[in-house]
Amino acid sequence: MSSGLPTRLSQPTSTSLLHRVRGQEPEAWTRLVTLYGPLVYRWCRESGLNGEDAGDVVQEVFGSVVTSIDNFRGERPGSFRAWLKSITRHRIHDSLERGKKGLPDARGGTVAHQELLQVAESVEPSTATKAPNPGSEDALWRRALELVRAEFEPHTWQAFWRVAVDEQRPAEVAAELGMTVPAIYQAKSRVLRRVRRELSDLESDT
Repeated sequence: MSSGLPTRLSQPTSTSLLHRVRGQEPEAWTRLVTLYGPLVYRWCRESGLNGEDAGDVVQEVFGSVVTSIDNFRGERPGSFRAWLKSITRHRIHDSLERGKKGLPDARGGTVAHQELLQVAESVEPSTATKAPNPGSEDALWRRALELVRAEFEPHTWQAFWRVAVDEQRPAEVAAELGMTVPAIYQAKSRVLRRVRRELSDLESDT
């Protein structure tokens, strides 16, 4: 059965997550790692790294991201994930080479780097693997939804979830929640706009 989650995102806006990350907003960096950390961890595990080494590489990847995010240009759909995967491949290779040579992890860096690495450490294996495919559009949207959920009133969130995710009929949801059908559609639209704004510039229209 369909998850009901949308698969197309809006065009970039000035309030996108990428815009805030480039502005060095700590909260934006936290959100970026929350969204994409499980995906990086999955790539690491699929490459053959054990859980501990995969966790180390996740930190190294986002350490690289913080120093090179200004070089990222989202010219094509899904290009952020492609860019992130390229960084991850290099870091996985470095980790495997260190393992062969018995060398310690590559750590250190500025205070900003260390703060970001602490955020990356919060990407636990249970979080990274609980969805069937952490790299899927559905999994990414679900993580984004969890990030913005607190910004909405409970009835707005319930209206959105029942219609957009559970795929219930708007008229039925309106009757259950004591809302009008137009209000149900408005609630759905508000939440979707917020998530699209969060992900724009990173996950473009396909």
